[in-house]
Amino acid sequence: MKEFKVVPIRNGTVIDHIECGMALKVLRIIGVSGTNVQSPVSVLMHVPSSKTGFKDVVKVEDRELDTKEVDKIALISPRATINIIRDFNVAEKMKVSLPDVVKGIVRCGNPSCITNLREPVEPEFTVESRNPPVLRCIYCDRILEDIAEHLQ
Repeated sequence: MKEFKVVPIRNGTVIDHIECGMALKVLRIIGVSGTNVQSPVSVLMHVPSSKTGFKDVVKVEDRELDTKEVDKIALISPRATINIIRDFNVAEKMKVSLPDVVKGIVRCGNPSCITNLREPVEPEFTVESRNPPVLRCIYCDRILEDIAEHLQ
């Protein structure tokens, strides 16, 4: 049986412990698509994990994530970890965490909500549950469970 190895990256970000099946959504969050890739990107899906059974992993060379991207990842994969790699070594390691209030990164699912009516109102949600993440719009009280489909 032929075995494939994932090459270590010199500098960049490894997003580990992604919920199984969410790696492609993480790629969308960080803006990686087939036409704009400038550096190597590794996507591992359904990788055995001693902690969770299975996980996904995304490695992006020459790229560090901003705070908004990390917050979005926390919304779809609350157990994910972010590893910043510099010169082939882990320079920083952090677990993603959901804030108590999510502002400006998710659209409300209610088409009649004031945030969807061309008003200058930024969407804002309170976190009702952390695992799985459940959000409540502060304007219309709509519960948002399918967060990945409503990311801005």
